[in-house]
Amino acid sequence: GVGLLRQEFVWADTIREHPLYLIETGHPEKVVDGLAEAFRRVCAAFYPRPVVMRFSDFKSSEYRDLKGGEKYEPVEPSALMGWRGASRYYDPKYVEAFKLEVRAVKKVREEFGLKNLWVMVPFCRRVEEMEKIDRIFEEEGLHRGPDFKVWLMAEIPSNCLVADKFNPYVDGYSIGSNDLTMTILGCDRDNETVARLFDERDLAVKRAIRLLIQLAHRDGKTVSICGQAPSVYAEYREFLVKSGIDSISVNPDAVVEARKHIASIEQRLTLEKLTGRGMPEDPDLDIPSPR
Repeated sequence: GVGLLRQEFVWADTIREHPLYLIETGHPEKVVDGLAEAFRRVCAAFYPRPVVMRFSDFKSSEYRDLKGGEKYEPVEPSALMGWRGASRYYDPKYVEAFKLEVRAVKKVREEFGLKNLWVMVPFCRRVEEMEKIDRIFEEEGLHRGPDFKVWLMAEIPSNCLVADKFNPYVDGYSIGSNDLTMTILGCDRDNETVARLFDERDLAVKRAIRLLIQLAHRDGKTVSICGQAPSVYAEYREFLVKSGIDSISVNPDAVVEARKHIASIEQRLTLEKLTGRGMPEDPDLDIPSPR
């Protein structure tokens, strides 16, 4: 299926107008219809395999570039860590725009009959935010169940550290390893002054990922990853498989090679388990118990 369908491409290529501007000018249907048609095409192509669509995750500076956006968007000194993702969705200043995205999902699932469309919530800092978003889904008639899953994009340390508290509101996680690395290391990879410090293979990042998998699996939640590292680093795939990750999304040009490599890792791990001759695990990956 599709592990990450980015909504931003639809806004940039098709809609091109700020959702609050469209609401104010009396054309909210442009959002619902534009998004729904884009989602429909992808879901139909992959049916019945799941398509996980991430709700809008533009930064305020990117929303300002949409027609009419300057009226509604703040000028933030650090848009990367600002008003983005989940913090927008329930905000009284933006909630009506978010409801249009939810209605587009409902249209695809109910009017077009494509029940393989699932959703993902990005950049959710606190458990209370997920509670509020869950209430919006219910109010709009979208109910989590066997054929409708809600995932959380794990890209902030809190998502990993208190995954057990997020678990009641989600069906699974998709690790956004790019942003997770930036927020753990405090390093903006787009800032050339410190970009050299950005590394998804850093021990702190890998420990956070392993903890997330452990806490998610404790309550039967799945964990995927859609960052850049599995597409680029073979050893990263091995770390993920050994950590028990459920699925891995890679760039289209890396699918064949990654699939073969992951299958070989799984076969080797199975053989090692049967023979009891497994290679020792990296002890640094284990989170030390307090003394």
